[in-house]
Amino acid sequence: MDADLALVSRTVHSGWFVLGSQVKAFEAEFAAYLGARDAVGVGNGTDALMLAMRAVGVEPGDRVVMAANAGMYSAAAAVAVGAVPEWVDVLPSRGSLDPAALADHVAQSKPAAVVVTHLYGLMAEVEQISQICQAAGVPLIEDCAQAAGASAGGRFAGTWGDCATFSFYPTKNLAAWGDAGAVVSNSEAIVDRVRRLHQYGWTSRYRAEIPYGVNSRMDEIQATVLRARLTRLDEGNQRRRSIMSRYVAAAPQGVRVFFEDSTACVAHLSVLVFGSEQERDNARTALDAANVATDVHYPIPDYRQPAMAAYSAGVDLPTTQDLARRVLTIPCFPGLTDVEVDQVCLALSSLQAEV
Repeated sequence: MDADLALVSRTVHSGWFVLGSQVKAFEAEFAAYLGARDAVGVGNGTDALMLAMRAVGVEPGDRVVMAANAGMYSAAAAVAVGAVPEWVDVLPSRGSLDPAALADHVAQSKPAAVVVTHLYGLMAEVEQISQICQAAGVPLIEDCAQAAGASAGGRFAGTWGDCATFSFYPTKNLAAWGDAGAVVSNSEAIVDRVRRLHQYGWTSRYRAEIPYGVNSRMDEIQATVLRARLTRLDEGNQRRRSIMSRYVAAAPQGVRVFFEDSTACVAHLSVLVFGSEQERDNARTALDAANVATDVHYPIPDYRQPAMAAYSAGVDLPTTQDLARRVLTIPCFPGLTDVEVDQVCLALSSLQAEV
């Protein structure tokens, strides 16, 4: 924090706070890290999703397909741009879009776009999903809010679709000191459209020609912090994987951990899957007694949210609903000390009698 603060102090004293040299440098460095053409810094991850949908051509009334177990971020973005969210089921092994279910859905009714979320920091079956979308002529947006630095098949998360979105909320693997996000793409046209849309739809200063423009700009302070932390991203992700490996070893029989010991997993969240909802709730009580914090990511599928009632009639996704009843998140972040990891592992191993 002290090192980052010194850099921020320099930025503050420059007197330039929005869309200056730090933002430009971060955009270039982040795109280079991913092996992408370009990145555009925006205000937050949800704005990034909204702008990405607009940039790939989603119009009011269009349909956008997504998973329903990722905190409603994609659904909220779709509704915000006037689109209609549609949900398909997920793979029980990964929690992300089921390619077979997606292929069936796209074949029956071609949507305006598909959003694939790399849930919990574990990459989705993005190569298959990309092939499905390409064959159907449907734009693919990768939601990489939880997967900064993940890679598979020699390519980073964020480089498989037509464009990708990132959140740099303070708890993310690549974390700012507040809200910030980015849209990444290999398409010059998409990047250019996002650059115009994120500042009022300007084609030149004070001349707005592109409809649906908004004010969503990354500030210089966040860019300064992100530039510094990008250099530490791989190290932090490796620390997360090492913590998760210990949790896998400590977890009692019958409790599964959403984890893959490879670069395809950056362990944004440490999520356990229990045999039943009652076992999950019992474990949560026991972990709380052992001073281990827990949460559920995510307890309510999108289509069961009251705010989504207008879009969800007849939706029934068995795997999504089943996982929502059985998942539990425990602490995993690079700042955990070995002593704290020991405490969590002890609490996990003590669950044997409980579950």
